[in-house]
Amino acid sequence: MVGELVATGVALASVGAVYLAAAARVVKQYERGVVLRLGRLASEVRGPGFTMIVPFVDRMRKVNMQIITMPVPAQEGITRDNVTVRVDAVVYFKVVDAADAVIRVEDYRFAVSQMAQTSLRSIIGKSELDDLLSNREKLNQGLELMMDSPAIGWGVTVDRVEIKDVSLPETMKRSMARQAEATRDRRARVINADAELQASKKLAEAAEAMSDQPAALQLRLLQTVVAVAAEKNSTLVLPFPVELLRFLERSGLQAQAETAAAEAVRGRARRPAAPEVADDSPAAVEGEAEGERLPELEDLPEAEDLPGRPEDLP
Repeated sequence: MVGELVATGVALASVGAVYLAAAARVVKQYERGVVLRLGRLASEVRGPGFTMIVPFVDRMRKVNMQIITMPVPAQEGITRDNVTVRVDAVVYFKVVDAADAVIRVEDYRFAVSQMAQTSLRSIIGKSELDDLLSNREKLNQGLELMMDSPAIGWGVTVDRVEIKDVSLPETMKRSMARQAEATRDRRARVINADAELQASKKLAEAAEAMSDQPAALQLRLLQTVVAVAAEKNSTLVLPFPVELLRFLERSGLQAQAETAAAEAVRGRARRPAAPEVADDSPAAVEGEAEGERLPELEDLPEAEDLPGRPEDLP
């Protein structure tokens, strides 16, 4: 009798252990348990921790509530300005309603992946190449709105969408490089022309200031010589202004004219007078006195009126 009781106790313990093993479930902190009892959704979603279900009656499906990072395969399309591009992206989403994620969609991961690819191709066709390259934030927001609208009915919310890379054909890359180079060249030419205009205005002001004081040109020439000599060059090229040559030419001609005039005066003073018949009349005496009188300085010709070359002198 005792043996039968012990055997029955052991059998009941074994059945209890098997039942406990079949009914016990552990839900992790980042998971939720959706229980289907005889194919129908139980009213309560099991939270994290230890829980029990009815074996062979209940079936529990665990749903991950963490943010899921899903890469979107590269999609090739034609932009609105007829450029073939290849774009890939990444989607960040999470489940907010575990029951809807199990009941309303067969596989929410696959559904979100297909929806992301379709939305990405749609965005490529609606956008221009410049938007894909420089205005990605706006496109990311557009992708998020396109994906979040249907995903919210599946118990899923799209947290963020990012376009990772935009691949262009090699011919388009070369064309864009030439365009960027031409733009840079144009800007450089404009800046250079603006600098030349400002420099010409300053040079005109400097020339106007130097024209009032001729000695300023000589001072500027000396400054140039000092600046060139500071480089310790073996050969010094000295620019000679034409105005200085003309000034020296005028000075030389004036000096030659003055020398020629002085020599002419001395020659006339040394010339002997011709013998004449004596005439004691007052008129003759007065005329003789006038003939022997030397010319005054006021009667001499001006230096500018005399010829510049020695052979032209009388």
